[in-house]
Amino acid sequence: MSKTSGKSGSARVPRRATVDRRTTETQIRLALTVDGSGQGRVKTTIPFLDHMLTLLAKHGFFDLTVKAKGDTEVDDHHTVEDVGIVLGEAFKQALGKKTGIRRFGFASVPLDETLAQVTVDFSGRPYLVYRVELPQRRIKAFDIGLFEDFFQALVTHAGMNLHVNLMYGRNPHHILEAVFKALAKALDQATSIDGRVVGVLSTKGKL
Repeated sequence: MSKTSGKSGSARVPRRATVDRRTTETQIRLALTVDGSGQGRVKTTIPFLDHMLTLLAKHGFFDLTVKAKGDTEVDDHHTVEDVGIVLGEAFKQALGKKTGIRRFGFASVPLDETLAQVTVDFSGRPYLVYRVELPQRRIKAFDIGLFEDFFQALVTHAGMNLHVNLMYGRNPHHILEAVFKALAKALDQATSIDGRVVGVLSTKGKL
């Protein structure tokens, strides 16, 4: 079942967004196609962030292009957080009124000794629960603790409720990779169209 067809099989308008964000600290251009094929073209000047976003595209079947540069000579924080902001805005724009989407998504993903679980709700109510204990804060020179700021920016600007739980794990690379793969699968579920949904999946009639 494709994201766009649901059970009805009817054609839908492609869900896409392009977002530009320019500040004195960062310059970012991001293009997202929700109903994609998993093509990731990511250049943020931070290799580990590039790796994680490419995984997100591949395992969520999103087409994602990101070009970003920032004041990484000062710190990676601004670039990591602002990419989260722009990605959140892209999901919000691409999903529009969220008509027909399943809204909720969950995935549990293993990677060797690691197990990560991610739950998503496109509720319009931003909230992050991030329970990921890292055995170390850095991979090479990159502070992987910054991903909590990335996720906070993502949920705030997407209007998403996101719970990220590390069940167990030892290797920090495995931990973050499992988290991003689980996020991808959960987002894929939550953004998928279900032909049974009339309007939006809420008794309020609005998300």
